Amino acid sequence: MNRRLLAAALLISTVLAGCSAKPVVETETVTAPETEHITETTKLETTKAETEPSTIESFPGTADDPTANPPEPVYTGGCKILVASDIHYLSKDLTDLKSAFQQMVDHDDGKAMPYIWEITDAFIEKVIEEKPDVLIISGDLTFNGEKDSHLDIAGKLKEIESAGVPVIVIPGNHDINNMAASQFLEEHAMAVSSIFPEEFETIYDDYGYSEAVSRDPASLSYVYQINDYTRAMMLDTCQYMPYSQMGGMIQEGTYDWIEEQMEEAWRLGMNVIPVAHHNLLDESEVYVKDYTIEHSAQLIDQLESWDVPLFLSGHLHVQHFMRSGEDYGIYEIVTSSVATPPCQYGVLYYGDDASFRYHTEALDMEKWAQDNGSTDENLLNFKEFGVTFTNRVFYNQAQDEFAENEDKIGLSKTQRDLMAKLYGELNTYYYNGKVYEIRDKAVERPGYQLWDELGYPSILAQHLESVVDEGTVDYNVLEAE
Repeated sequence: MNRRLLAAALLISTVLAGCSAKPVVETETVTAPETEHITETTKLETTKAETEPSTIESFPGTADDPTANPPEPVYTGGCKILVASDIHYLSKDLTDLKSAFQQMVDHDDGKAMPYIWEITDAFIEKVIEEKPDVLIISGDLTFNGEKDSHLDIAGKLKEIESAGVPVIVIPGNHDINNMAASQFLEEHAMAVSSIFPEEFETIYDDYGYSEAVSRDPASLSYVYQINDYTRAMMLDTCQYMPYSQMGGMIQEGTYDWIEEQMEEAWRLGMNVIPVAHHNLLDESEVYVKDYTIEHSAQLIDQLESWDVPLFLSGHLHVQHFMRSGEDYGIYEIVTSSVATPPCQYGVLYYGDDASFRYHTEALDMEKWAQDNGSTDENLLNFKEFGVTFTNRVFYNQAQDEFAENEDKIGLSKTQRDLMAKLYGELNTYYYNGKVYEIRDKAVERPGYQLWDELGYPSILAQHLESVVDEGTVDYNVLEAE
């Protein structure tokens, strides 16, 4: 909510003992990372001269040209926030990297689990280098809620706090009471201990819970004071009793607590940034049930009644954003998974007047590998590896779908291969928030035409159609005044 009264602002310095005003945030021009094309066909296509007019559209609140970074706004007294989601850390003690682990990786959802330890270490170093006012992690800190993974990632977050950067976290659907918690040894995946809600609070006590200015008695939600004018409302949207579920919801009692916190923030003239693991809006046209918060309309109405401009989430693993209304309402930014190449995190400059600018940064794994003396060719050439890796995983997703529906489809092996390759490539760009870079050429490819003409009713076909329909915007940059 915007700061309403100067008098309220003056009140804060008296009420909030120990909170000091933040200096003006120095910002720098951000250059979007280069995106490499992943097949020889695509590489050849990019060399052809473009003669058709662009179909890229502008998005409300962004520059007219979504490929250009808008000018940096001035944030007097604002704060710099790093936003990360879905790290999915797995303890090294829980895998030998052999067949069971590799099978899981090849048929998972694009997380570069063979290098999750290097990715996490590179991320820790980058956060310390960036020196934000706070690091927000919006859930799924662990692969599948393994207790050892929680203990290990909590220890790594300690390195960030020891460097003077506060860290605040909330659980994701993978983190608590997860029946899929496993270790991968040889050709077997075997169950290991997960954790209960009380253990999550204990393990991450130093990362928001012990510093909260308010705790929700109905969930693991809490409020954290970022600076004199801005608070983060960390919302626990997970369902983990009697066991972890994929979808999210807000507990009935939590709505009352949210209202109390908004009333207090209004009285003190403070901004509130709500953060959740699950999505507030239907960020995917197809994957809604297990991704959008159940009965989210109630939460949207509640937050919009207090003029909250921004909501942060994760869960989808896709870099995305949208607004609740066409040219009004609350913005939601979904930050993609740190574990999925190109391993991005968000940088949010948030002003005392509730204006904001958000952009993503990709971890420079190649530089990290060089600096740390790695001889692993995949790490030393991580951009190329990441594109190839995600393409293969998404290609496998399509082929798995074809195999499971053998009796419903009449596609040849060649047709399936063309379709799966196209599916893999478009999803790689979709997860990066950059479908607009290849959209026009992709729809002309034989693989897409096969999906369009011969595709049977399936979730993947519907998903691919929605990816193309909305892939006209760079979802890595957003600005609002």
